[in-house]
Amino acid sequence: MLARWLLPLVCALSAAEADLFPFGSISNVSSYYFNYFYCNIWEGECQPHQDDATQQVPVGEPWAGFPQDYVSLLHQWYCSLGQCCESGDCRITNNITGLEKDLQTKLHGQHLVQSVVLKAIQGFINNPESNKPLTLSFHGWSGTGKNFVARIIADNLYRDGVKSECVRLFIAPFHFPHARLVDTYKGQLREAIRDMVLRCPQTLFIFDEAEKLHPGLIDAIKPFMDHYDNVDGVSYRRAVFLFLSNIGGAAINDVALDFWHSGQNREDIGMEDLEHRLRAETMESQGGFAQSELMSGHLIDFFVPFLPLEYRHVKLCARDAYVARGLETDEATLDEVAKAMLYVPKEERLFSAQGCKSIPQRINFFLP
Repeated sequence: MLARWLLPLVCALSAAEADLFPFGSISNVSSYYFNYFYCNIWEGECQPHQDDATQQVPVGEPWAGFPQDYVSLLHQWYCSLGQCCESGDCRITNNITGLEKDLQTKLHGQHLVQSVVLKAIQGFINNPESNKPLTLSFHGWSGTGKNFVARIIADNLYRDGVKSECVRLFIAPFHFPHARLVDTYKGQLREAIRDMVLRCPQTLFIFDEAEKLHPGLIDAIKPFMDHYDNVDGVSYRRAVFLFLSNIGGAAINDVALDFWHSGQNREDIGMEDLEHRLRAETMESQGGFAQSELMSGHLIDFFVPFLPLEYRHVKLCARDAYVARGLETDEATLDEVAKAMLYVPKEERLFSAQGCKSIPQRINFFLP
């Protein structure tokens, strides 16, 4: 059985040009599969899902020169060893029911996010013949839940959540700090995305602090998000791109404040009240995200507004933080935690300036 899968693979490697497969990278591939055999077939003492690089399918150069037919063959062989589920790749769970539940129970004060994100992800998952990747742009103040929702999406679409080898997080100031190196970053980013798409049938790319990305960097990967069957022989249509930024936070807060002043419920705020203003502010903002062809080419499928959080929402975040630590609490303690936060506008003390971001640290001051 094993020989039936290995023989075509060995032949494919033998037929390939040597300069397409650097020996160092082939060594990494070999290390991975040696460890797989040792852990799973020889039952050696190791943890197959540990974070050690030798225990992960390598992200690297062999796949860039490897014909996609042979990548599929390798995937089939890998599945024949029991690493795939009946529904497909075991790394991919696509738990829409779990996604809906988590958005409803773990995310507070974000009715628009709950609705738009669920519909967008569910529609994408249920349409394997989509004509482009799904591209979502999250907007709002820091602490309103953008990173939290990105993590919820990863947790429900992938077995290993954000640690999955099908998920990649890029933080603009950390991964691409120097404008003078943008040309180098372009090649690295394109290669990273291409390699992951070749290794995973469904991928998730998260770009945090997207407003700080150089416009040329976004434009370099624009073809991956466009309406193309493939780019250089690789299809990106089963990829999800998330862009997280603070752009539009002022416009979102103004709308929420107007609703409050007029006596309307924040839950009555609809996408029609925000989407046009959010697009306009994004287009007029400073930074590479607004100046990129991603905006001018209308490639963002949904602009997702995160509303500022009120006192009651902060209390719910504090409750969740206590529960996460296995600690009991009461209303008085939750009130103390919420009151310790900074609120704006100064006169009304309506919206938490920090959202829920610092709650886990804040509760340390209220522990006995």
